[in-house]
Amino acid sequence: MKILVHVSRILVAITFIFSGFVKLVDPIGSAYKFQEYFSPDVLNLEFLMPYALPFAVLLILIELMLGVMLLIGCLPKTTMWGLLGMILIFLFLTWYSAYYNKVTDCGCFGDAITLSTWGTFYKNVVLVVLIIFLLKNVKQITPIFSLNGLKWIVFFTFSGSLFIVYYVLIHLPIIDFRPYAVGENIREGMEYKGEEMPLIHDFFLENNEGEELTNEVLNEDKVMLVVMYNLNKSNLRGFEKVKKITDKALEKGYKVFALSASLNETYLDLKQQYNFNFDMLFCDETTLKTIIRANPGILTLQKGTITGKWSWIDSDEIILE
Repeated sequence: MKILVHVSRILVAITFIFSGFVKLVDPIGSAYKFQEYFSPDVLNLEFLMPYALPFAVLLILIELMLGVMLLIGCLPKTTMWGLLGMILIFLFLTWYSAYYNKVTDCGCFGDAITLSTWGTFYKNVVLVVLIIFLLKNVKQITPIFSLNGLKWIVFFTFSGSLFIVYYVLIHLPIIDFRPYAVGENIREGMEYKGEEMPLIHDFFLENNEGEELTNEVLNEDKVMLVVMYNLNKSNLRGFEKVKKITDKALEKGYKVFALSASLNETYLDLKQQYNFNFDMLFCDETTLKTIIRANPGILTLQKGTITGKWSWIDSDEIILE
């Protein structure tokens, strides 16, 4: 029984720690997922959409901390009840998603691992069983360090997690699990390989006249893309920095385009206001949110391969060849 408790404890702890960490390095991705859950077509909780990011950060921190506390044996009874409450919430959401086919990817493991809706639900069923088993045998979950040791581990884990959240919200995710990571080739990601579906299936660029320019952009040797997925939500302080770096890029021979899902008329007003010397190409908003977690964000491409990604706040660090 002790061995079974020990194994179950490690499995549950590692699952929650891994799940929490892969979302911790990209909390904006989790916020987008919660916005999807809160939308009228899913849970119809639109009043919660403005709070998606703080809600996501809070849930990520709780998930990660509970996993760590279970692993080291800190406050086992409180920890187990917390884990049970959280997994029951996840169980309902994944059942709802699977049964009604509302959210095809729950984002349980961020972008690191993608499971089917029913696969995610059954994974949570197993976790529920393990957690209930551990709760019934909670007395056998003993601390692996002294009381002071437990306190310091919890403190440093929480403090480190807050620092990571702060850093990635200002800059970009410290680990990029998406098919648009630096070094990835967009064209190769769009290719169909045997029975596997393409990793990238919605990268489509067109100009104001409806002309597709996807291949033209991906064939260029030096390209800079300024992603502004929604101009009404873009950080206005970023446009002055965008102006400086895009002017430098044009001087270096780069082809520069803005990518947005907003109307071209909205961009033309912005172009005139900041004297931008480049045009806008239309792209799907969800795709742009997936490409980069900044609004505006900056990418450089070389024949379809992503050679650099920056938030607007880090544009001064861009070195152009």
